[in-house]
Amino acid sequence: MTDVRHRLGTAALLPVALGTLAAGGLVAATAQAQTPPSVPLGQIAPFSGSGAEFGEYYEDAAQLAVDQVNAATSEVMGGPVISELIAEDTNTLPNPGVEAARKLVEADGVPAIVGGWSSGVAVAVATSVTIPSEVLQVANGATSPLLSALPEDQEADMLFRTTASDLLQGVVAAQLARGEIFEDYSVDSAATIYVNNPYGQGLSNAFAAAFERRGGTIHGEVPHPEETQPTYTSQLDEALGDDPDMLFASSYPAHTATFLREARDIFDIDTIQFVDGNRSQQVIESMGADYLEGFYGTAPAANPDSAGYSSFAAAYREATGRENIPPFTDSAYDAAMAISLAVVKAIADGHDAEEITGTVLRDRLREVSNPPGQQILASDMDSLRAGIEAIMNGEDVDYSGAAGPVDFDENGDVITPMSVWQFTDGGIETVRIIEAENIPRE
Repeated sequence: MTDVRHRLGTAALLPVALGTLAAGGLVAATAQAQTPPSVPLGQIAPFSGSGAEFGEYYEDAAQLAVDQVNAATSEVMGGPVISELIAEDTNTLPNPGVEAARKLVEADGVPAIVGGWSSGVAVAVATSVTIPSEVLQVANGATSPLLSALPEDQEADMLFRTTASDLLQGVVAAQLARGEIFEDYSVDSAATIYVNNPYGQGLSNAFAAAFERRGGTIHGEVPHPEETQPTYTSQLDEALGDDPDMLFASSYPAHTATFLREARDIFDIDTIQFVDGNRSQQVIESMGADYLEGFYGTAPAANPDSAGYSSFAAAYREATGRENIPPFTDSAYDAAMAISLAVVKAIADGHDAEEITGTVLRDRLREVSNPPGQQILASDMDSLRAGIEAIMNGEDVDYSGAAGPVDFDENGDVITPMSVWQFTDGGIETVRIIEAENIPRE
């Protein structure tokens, strides 16, 4: 999409602003500079399907980042740099996700996309749409190890994410199950049931391998379809046939709500361990708090006491009125913020709107996110304004995110903390944060 908002700025205007900023005249620079170039930002999120309860949270988080960046650039640069956030529904499935991304790229002309949440959607979108179109994709919830080694992206380098690989969550889940985190919680054998996509399979495999390395026995890893099914009795019969001590469930809320009822009512399983994908109010509403109370799960999660998360959470709650902040909401904010800062860097480097492509943003994403540089702290407007001024002055910046450090490695990955959470009496509580440096890599 190209309209008048995207053509207002030109590279010829930048030297005036840069020279004045370098001299310390921020107010004068703002007065002299015309409105900077602006580009649309796309987002794919699960507004329907098995992950439907999370989509609105992710859109709100990305919108918060856009609003904050535009407020800061309006002060520093004379106007917004993101013309609009355009969010499309993936239905939590690959084919609708691909169509949503194709609309964003071909009809709306976005140079970058936030999302997806589902690894299956993120991989399908990357291979079918964003990589071939040279559009930058920064996933907020796609945790499958496949993303780190996706063959189509090895040369392209167009797929990033702001949450950690499930190679880490699988280890923490195995540590939890084998009694390495809580002395009074330990099992010797387990079976897994997982959504048959890169997320479910990757996390099931990572957990099973780490569980066996710790002396546990895996009785089976059983997939179920991505499409929500009316029953999962055949999968449960296969998983629970050898009477494992525990069922490890790597799936999404709508799937989990159905197979948990059958696991309880038909198979009488009394120990189930969960992951980020089923940390869900929908599951509580389906099963009842009494049944779920005490069950543990794991998830990528920021340290709630960190400055970045605390600042983000306060701003998010004020902007949205929401108290609950599900997993990957903070990383959706980080994805939108990192992309937006890359847009600022592209403008500082002299690019007008038509020249701000996915590859231009890719080449600047690590520059604004990784050390060294002046720190930009999530949702800290003072540091955001100062950081944007530094970018326009040609100085290095380092974005420190809400979900944790946004230090992209050569695979486009970041490393964030992991949490252990627990269903409580009608709610969900984080009971332990494990910092990334304390997670074994095997």
